[in-house]
Amino acid sequence: MVGPDSRDKRRDGIPRWSALGLVAALVVTVAVAGCARVPGVYVVEKPGSRAAAQDGAFDATAYAAGIWSAKVVPTVLAKAVEAETVLKAVKADPAEAGKKYGRQTGTGSPYAVMIKGAGKVLSVAKSTGAGQLQVDLNPPDGKADLNIAIGPVFLGTALRDAVGFIDFGQFTNQVDYAGAATALNSEVRQKVVAPVDLGTAEGRTVTFAGAFQLLDPKNIVVTPAQLEIS
Repeated sequence: MVGPDSRDKRRDGIPRWSALGLVAALVVTVAVAGCARVPGVYVVEKPGSRAAAQDGAFDATAYAAGIWSAKVVPTVLAKAVEAETVLKAVKADPAEAGKKYGRQTGTGSPYAVMIKGAGKVLSVAKSTGAGQLQVDLNPPDGKADLNIAIGPVFLGTALRDAVGFIDFGQFTNQVDYAGAATALNSEVRQKVVAPVDLGTAEGRTVTFAGAFQLLDPKNIVVTPAQLEIS
């Protein structure tokens, strides 16, 4: 006669629940690993957390430095649309403006739009990590039209997504894809914003070119690839 304990064991003595648990764990492991190659499965990565690349690992810093001056900046300068044109279109119909002037990296992702212009700096907000210049575009009317990110924290992936030659399929996984965006934002911090005298920017003219993600039509925040105060 077979007792309850005997029914819960295989002939090799391994509890049946242990075998089932092992299979389930393997399935979960494979599923999670597979997600790394699926756009839309996002990994949160803090800036600077990948300070050095291990042998054979993706070096986001070197990648961004290699394409910044050679490809990113020239692309933005050549293809950015005048701010007045873009904002007028966004105000009329954000969805259509995104389709016409922007680039979408995946279904449901925000449009990334390259933009350029000039205007008067109304204020310099550095009270938070994600500082901004509040800009009244030319011809000035005393009202803020958009903001320009000045860091030191830069949010989003606008430059990576807008330029058109950086795609998820070029990277091994989502972490490397996200790392590329973070490293490009570091280039902005070091090469675009750092040389600018922000302490005397208020009331002066700013000329810029960059990109923004069309998340909130009433709050346009441009990540600059070029920034000049005169």
